[in-house]
Amino acid sequence: MSPWSWFLLQTLCLLPTGAASRRGAPGAANCELKPQQSKLNSFLWTIKRDPPSYFFGTIHVPYTRVWDFIPDNSKEAFLQSSIVYFELDLTDPYTISALTSCQMLPQGENLQDVLPRDIYCRLKRHLEYVKLMMPLWMTPDQRGKGLYADYLFNAIAGNWERKRPVWVMLMVNSLTEVDIKSRGVPVLDLFLAQEAERLRKQTGAVEKVEEQCHPLNGLNFSQVIFALNQTLLQQESLRAGSLQIPYTTEDLIKHYNCGDLSSVILSHDSSQVPNFINATLPPQERITAQEIDSYLRRELIYKRNERIGKRVKALLEEFPDKGFFFAFGAASQ
Repeated sequence: MSPWSWFLLQTLCLLPTGAASRRGAPGAANCELKPQQSKLNSFLWTIKRDPPSYFFGTIHVPYTRVWDFIPDNSKEAFLQSSIVYFELDLTDPYTISALTSCQMLPQGENLQDVLPRDIYCRLKRHLEYVKLMMPLWMTPDQRGKGLYADYLFNAIAGNWERKRPVWVMLMVNSLTEVDIKSRGVPVLDLFLAQEAERLRKQTGAVEKVEEQCHPLNGLNFSQVIFALNQTLLQQESLRAGSLQIPYTTEDLIKHYNCGDLSSVILSHDSSQVPNFINATLPPQERITAQEIDSYLRRELIYKRNERIGKRVKALLEEFPDKGFFFAFGAASQ
């Protein structure tokens, strides 16, 4: 799971998991899915050994939106594997606690103290707008299962004035109508972790919380302010109806369900932040956007993949008689 997905985890366990969606649900349209499970495309890679081990590419959306389109061979590989590894230990309360701690400003500091006044005021106005709109964004199904707007807003944005600006930026980008409507159902990674626990499989993680968190906190102050400002500009334009984002969660789900690993749209799953690089930016701001993009790619894709690869190799060598199932974000593999 990508690092910026983790501040959402505290809201992922609010409801019990439900039945998977029916075939033909939204997000599956407009691609040539084969009717037979055996002919569906797969995000499963086999490590040839005895017993075999597997890499499975996940996606960070409610599992009910994709489960019916995951081929039987992937589900069978999961069931047959005795050990399941994730990026982080999703069922350990320490994971949530540590991620929450790393998002906080130093003791005694508040956002109002560190942000430029105009950005702080715009941020506060936007969050007031979201809180006002959230009851209208909630679905009858969410309300029927006991998930209410005030509770959900506080679960996502509570204590926002104590958070580091980079995490507030990520939070703002997730507070949209589409994202709010999806809350209450575990994302695919978490669902697999819950299933592994239910089936009494041995589980593990290839990363520490700090390794996912610290790179984001490593952006310098001017880069974070630029990113937060761009995020607010995008959300303000969306509110005003003057901007339509070029990709949506629905696009992402469709491409995943179609098995389209090479699609550009899938790369957006690894970053729940706006695409800061665009031709309308002044030259200096474009340089800042490129620096942020290069830094995050280096720290959260290249270095991270190399680190994870070494740990996977060590596990396979240490336990040659065990079958592993490694479930990692598809866009980071």
